[in-house]
Amino acid sequence: MLVGVAALAGAWVGARRPATPVKADPVRPAAIARPAVHTERAVPEAPEHLLSAADLVAHAFAPRLSAEAAIVVDAGTGRVIWELNPHRRLRVASLTKIMTAHLALEKLAPDDVVTVDKSVPRVPLVREGLRAGEKVKAWKLFYSMLLYSGNDDALALAIAAGGDKWSFVREMNDEAHRLGLRDTHFISPSGVVDRDNYSSAWDLAALSRVALRNERFDRIVRTQEIHVPWSAPTFSKIYINNNLMLRSYPGANGIKTGYTHKSGDCLAVSATRHGRTLVAVLLNAPNMYVDATRLLNFGFAHA
Repeated sequence: MLVGVAALAGAWVGARRPATPVKADPVRPAAIARPAVHTERAVPEAPEHLLSAADLVAHAFAPRLSAEAAIVVDAGTGRVIWELNPHRRLRVASLTKIMTAHLALEKLAPDDVVTVDKSVPRVPLVREGLRAGEKVKAWKLFYSMLLYSGNDDALALAIAAGGDKWSFVREMNDEAHRLGLRDTHFISPSGVVDRDNYSSAWDLAALSRVALRNERFDRIVRTQEIHVPWSAPTFSKIYINNNLMLRSYPGANGIKTGYTHKSGDCLAVSATRHGRTLVAVLLNAPNMYVDATRLLNFGFAHA
């Protein structure tokens, strides 16, 4: 029996467009088997300065971008090429899941088995339909969270990686502080709740630079579609990436879409041309794909 996860999408979080079935990377139970998952995360020294606006290109888009805030940066060097309200604190919906993946990938191996906590099926939409007590390999949860944008996947991974939801959320905020993300605060691993969950175009571009250094993250977010085997009575799923830039923009290879009624359309997108990778972030952008195309084209022209 083929389960089309994306059909549940609707106009909630993830990407306003409905997602569809799945194929994935292995999953693990919310109550994880390894003790290491429940230990305190060692806090390393702060990394290099992630972004620099010392060499901005002066430019006025005509017509203007639809985004309330936007930025395009060189992922290799951290140079900010162009910015619009880069430090404005805005709701970021499912772009929150970039941080969730960044942290959970450090703790959960692909074949770790996650036992879905009883709280997971009760998370607000969008959900892929995880069942309480179900045992799933972690790789499957990561694919569903980052492609389909399942809020239940995000919570299952947070509990598995952090021991419980609130411990993991504290780790998210600790990591934001460590990375120097001064415009960022999280209250959930999914971003489905907008209140007090915010970031900025600058911070999300910086976070994306870090997340893309993880080969597993990079591999997942560039995947357009994946077919995933599942235990009975589901048997299989298909995850289709909500990020339409992967199909429409030459060289696009990530990263994540987001939407709630309060945040509007949000997008973090990466693309590579001639060996150079750019990251663009657009927040509250009604025409986010048009904006992203124009912003990346400008970035590559001035990189």
